[in-house]
Amino acid sequence: MGRLDGKAAIVLGAANAGNMGQHIARRFVAEGAAVVVAGRKLYPLQRLADELGGHACVCDITSKADNVALGAFAREALGKVDIAVNATGWGYLSPFLDSSEEDIDRIMDLQFKGPFFFFQAMIGTMEHGGSIIQISSATATIMLNNHAAYMGTKAGTDHVIRCVANEFGERGIRANSISPGVTDSPMTNLAARPEREKVFADCYPLGRVGTSDDIAAAAVWLASDECFMTGQNLQVNGGLTLRRNPWAHELAAAK
Repeated sequence: MGRLDGKAAIVLGAANAGNMGQHIARRFVAEGAAVVVAGRKLYPLQRLADELGGHACVCDITSKADNVALGAFAREALGKVDIAVNATGWGYLSPFLDSSEEDIDRIMDLQFKGPFFFFQAMIGTMEHGGSIIQISSATATIMLNNHAAYMGTKAGTDHVIRCVANEFGERGIRANSISPGVTDSPMTNLAARPEREKVFADCYPLGRVGTSDDIAAAAVWLASDECFMTGQNLQVNGGLTLRRNPWAHELAAAK
């Protein structure tokens, strides 16, 4: 018996091969959930949906209409929505004074306005309670050089999660976020850069960087009926926030 048997889930941000959203979707299905995977690119989404026996839906998180349509699609395809995960993001790096207005607008749309629209739409689909899960970042709490716009928008969305939890708990809706540190993934390609990986790993009390599977395991708990927690940020990063991220000069020396 899976921990999510009978649950219906949306995972937004699952269009890139091997990314965190795909790991979460696979783990949800392994735990018994039915899934709709969503993102901007239909072809990889459909391949994943076919693999999982689920459904695919194109959704641009920055569009309020797309988020509403995603909720309606999932309700039609699955009959209900119990779990909604936002795993989208953009690892924008730029020196503070060099961050352009265009880039600030883009990251605000993707990492603040978009999640706000997503939460609104998902609340509208959850008639009998549910779990909303936002993938945040350890850098919403601790520093990383040249990452201010990313960090600020993640931190802002964490606070919105608290507002959702406070307002909609009486409807049985839980809302929480998960904060990974740097994660070994196709985007970071740390496995191919062992010197850089070691610089990060030395900052972790548990001695290694995180994986997408670590985050998927946490998402399963947050999505399950075992979870009696809401409005919280789960630091799934091996103790990184007890210490610090590497400084820019340390990372530059490890290239």
